[in-house]
Amino acid sequence: MTRLTRREFLQATGTGAVLAAAPRGGFAQMIAPTGAFSDYRALVCVFLFGGNDSFNMLVPRSNAEYNVYSRSRQNLAVPQADLLPIAPLRQDGAQYGLHPTMAAIQELFDSARVAFVANVGPLIEPTTKEQYENGSVALPPRLFSHNDQQDQWQSLRGRTPGKTGWAGRVGDLLRQHVTDQQLATNISLAGNQLFQAADETVAYTMGRNGPLPFQGLGTDGRSLERRLAFDRVLGADYGTMYERAFRDIQQRAVETVDRVSSALVNAQPLSTVIPGSALGQQLTTVAKLISVREELQLQRQIFFVSTGGFDSHDDQLQLQPPLLSDISESISAFFHATMELGVSSSVTTFTQSDFGRTLTSNGDGTDHGWGGVQLVVGDAVRGRELYGTYPRLEIGGPDDVRRGRLIPGVSADQYAATLAKWIGVPEADLTHVAPHLDNFVRRDLGFMI
Repeated sequence: MTRLTRREFLQATGTGAVLAAAPRGGFAQMIAPTGAFSDYRALVCVFLFGGNDSFNMLVPRSNAEYNVYSRSRQNLAVPQADLLPIAPLRQDGAQYGLHPTMAAIQELFDSARVAFVANVGPLIEPTTKEQYENGSVALPPRLFSHNDQQDQWQSLRGRTPGKTGWAGRVGDLLRQHVTDQQLATNISLAGNQLFQAADETVAYTMGRNGPLPFQGLGTDGRSLERRLAFDRVLGADYGTMYERAFRDIQQRAVETVDRVSSALVNAQPLSTVIPGSALGQQLTTVAKLISVREELQLQRQIFFVSTGGFDSHDDQLQLQPPLLSDISESISAFFHATMELGVSSSVTTFTQSDFGRTLTSNGDGTDHGWGGVQLVVGDAVRGRELYGTYPRLEIGGPDDVRRGRLIPGVSADQYAATLAKWIGVPEADLTHVAPHLDNFVRRDLGFMI
C-alpha cells in the first residue's frame, strides 16, 4: 500500500472537514420530544441580494396612479401598455400590473397561488413621515446600508445586539417536535447566513447541487486509502474535550454527506423542469430534498436560497428584466415541482431583499431605499391578493423620506411572524421570533391559510 504524507492527507480531506456541527444522530435535534408533528411543512426563503426595485415589479396601471408613478420614475418607468394585468380579489380603487417578464407569476397569481405584501420592510414601531423627520420614533440602525439591512431582514433584531436569525429561532422553538429528523430543520444552499443562526440548533450548509463531499475520499485507489486513514483518525481516542468535540464534528459531517447524498441519488426524478440558473439549480436541489422527506424522516424544514445582481445603480433597464424573469420562471417551476410531489399546500416560498430602491432615477439606475414589495407562493397562501397598503409612488409624498425612499407600512416582523405561525410556532412564542411584533396592531397579516 502506498503511504500518504501528512501534507497529502490534510490537503485531500480539508475541504469537507468543517461541513457540519450539530447534535449527534445525523443532525436530529436531540431534545426530549413533547409531541412530533403529524404533517410536513417547509418554508423556502428566496433572498434577492442587492435590493430589488420592486416598485417596478408590481406597478399601478390605472391612469391616475400610473401617471404619479411615471412622473416619479422618469426614464425608468415601465410602459403602461407593457404591464401584465392582475386583478386582486379585494379592490383598493387602483389597478395593478406586473413587469412584462413575469408572466409565470402572473399565471400563478390569477390561480390564487401568489400573494404580494406591499411596502414591507424593517421597522421597530409604526413610523410616520413626521415622526421620522423629528426623530421621535425608534428606527432600525444604518438604514439604506446593504449589510445592515440584510442583517435586519434576516435577524429582525432592530437596535438590540444579537447573533441569531429569525429562522434559527424558529428552529429552536420547533426542535422538540422534530427529534427523529435525519437532517437539520434549517438548510442553506447559499452559504452560512445569519437568517439560520440559532442558540440551540445548527443549520446545515450545502452546495447549490447538493452536499459538498470531502475531497479526496473515495472508494478505490489512493482515495480509498485516504478514506480509511480518515476513518482511523475519527475512530481514535483523544485526551481532551476539544479534540473529542472536533472529532465528533468531522464524524457527523461524513455521516451526513453520505446519508443525504445517498438519499438524493435514489430520489425519484421529477418531470418538472426548473431553469438551470443559479437560483433554479438551488430550487431543483430543494425539490429533490423534499422528495426524500420520508426517507430522512423530515417534518419541518426552512430552506435558504438566493440570487443577486439587484444593486441597480446603473443599467437598470438592461439588468433588471432578466433578473425578474429568472425569479418568475424559477419560482413558478419550483411551485409546479411541489405540485408533482403532492406537497404544494405544505411548501411556501417567499422573498426577502435588502430594501426597495429610490423612486427617483440617478440617470441610469436607482439608489438604496427602504420599503418594498415581497411575494409569497404556495397552495397554503391566500392568493390573488395584495396585503398591506400599496403606497402612493410620489416624490415628496406622505411616505417619502427623501428621493422616493418609502417608509414601510408593514414591518418585516409582521411578515416573518405570519410565516412562522404557519410552520408551527405557537402564538405565544411569536415575539421570540419577531421581537417587535407587539408594537404593531396586526400580528398576523392573514396571507397564510
